[in-house]
Amino acid sequence: MDRNEALKIVKPQLTDHRYQHTIGVMETAIILAKKYGADEKKAETAAIFHDYAKFKPKEEMKKLIIDEKMPAVLLDYNSELWHAPVGAFLVEKVVGIKDEDILDAIRYHTSGRKGMSLLEKVIYLADYIEPGRHFPGVDEVRKLAQEDLNLALIKAVQNTIIFLMKKNQAVFPETFEAYNDLVISRRID
Repeated sequence: MDRNEALKIVKPQLTDHRYQHTIGVMETAIILAKKYGADEKKAETAAIFHDYAKFKPKEEMKKLIIDEKMPAVLLDYNSELWHAPVGAFLVEKVVGIKDEDILDAIRYHTSGRKGMSLLEKVIYLADYIEPGRHFPGVDEVRKLAQEDLNLALIKAVQNTIIFLMKKNQAVFPETFEAYNDLVISRRID
């Protein structure tokens, strides 16, 4: 699927602001893919569709999580997590993208997970650092992304965990697992 066709499919699903975010994620993902050796076309496609389900009603997402036997533990955590696995499901079933690398990059772009693939890392980080993002710590992660993908990811996941803890929100277990895996892998290298 070419870029224009993909953008035409995703645009009606998003607000104007979120569409601009998606363009920023796409451009950033392509840059990161080039720099770190990920498949640029897969990065572009995953980035375009990463927020496909972002504005689906919560009840509709909840029903899909239950009906499609996605991990039920998702329902115990903030609904902001739901759009990623639901989006991966809808991108496969509605849009027709079957590439598991792309679907996993969409599925884990909010939570991360242990053993993230290079493409998953690129999409997670591109979503975090795209130029339209402005929050404490993002510039440090942008700077790290120029030098070391895994160090940038460690900082991004760490910032996310700290942010959630400061708001007294539960942290999804896969996010802790992603952090631990990245830190332990770094020590072993």
